[in-house]
Amino acid sequence: MSTRILVIEDNAVSMELMMYMLQAFGYEPLAARDGDQGLHLARTGSPALILCDIQLPGLDGYALAPLIKHDAVLRHIPLLAVTAYAMVGDQEKILAAGFDGYVSKPIDPLELGAIIARWLNRAPPSPGQDACVPGPERSRGGPAVLVLDDHRPNLELQLDLLEPLGYRVRTASSIPEALALAHQAPPDLIISDVGLTNTHGFDFIRQIKRDPRLKAIPFIFMTTTHWNEGIREEGIALGADRFLFRPMDAQTLLAEIQACLSPASRRLQPP
Repeated sequence: MSTRILVIEDNAVSMELMMYMLQAFGYEPLAARDGDQGLHLARTGSPALILCDIQLPGLDGYALAPLIKHDAVLRHIPLLAVTAYAMVGDQEKILAAGFDGYVSKPIDPLELGAIIARWLNRAPPSPGQDACVPGPERSRGGPAVLVLDDHRPNLELQLDLLEPLGYRVRTASSIPEALALAHQAPPDLIISDVGLTNTHGFDFIRQIKRDPRLKAIPFIFMTTTHWNEGIREEGIALGADRFLFRPMDAQTLLAEIQACLSPASRRLQPP
């Protein structure tokens, strides 16, 4: 049976990313959305290590850590805080609360794998060939992705999903802005919403495919509202490599992105 690692995290995107990374490294993740559920799974799930966000609803990380470390059955389990606030004073507070260490956000996949391996006293795991976890060269300068969406939360979701995995993400909220960014530095992949305010993602892809410098770039449409099969077929006919529907789990989206970036799977462009 795979080594179990308990993740206590209330942010859905962060949880999805953590689940994906742990599975890619061969661990069995357990998911808890708050401190109370985390404490229950710590007692019943037999995890070998616990990754706990600090900012949790109700029982937060600072309140949860003493409960775990004062429990005779749980105190031996390595407990690591996951936080974006690891300044000098915060580090001292984290350790004083009972945490054994901490992992800083945004999380670097290879660093996370090494940290977990160190606490479990084993060699750092290697992600499987099918995993989207980047190698060292990618983590320093991975594929450039341009995302067009006029809904700010959607842009933030893409940033939160892709940047920790080494992708270099640039965002735009309008077609002129996206075109300017694409011409300034052609990306390796374009992801665009379909329904944009006062315009349409199809207008964007038409301009991309007319440009000799940009037409070969893999292009993904994502939409929450345009579920009509005719619209999907029109988007593919215009040159999109994928037409995806929200909501979509992070692992599936990452697989679609990786497939588009794979040279073997790219659409053949006309001369």
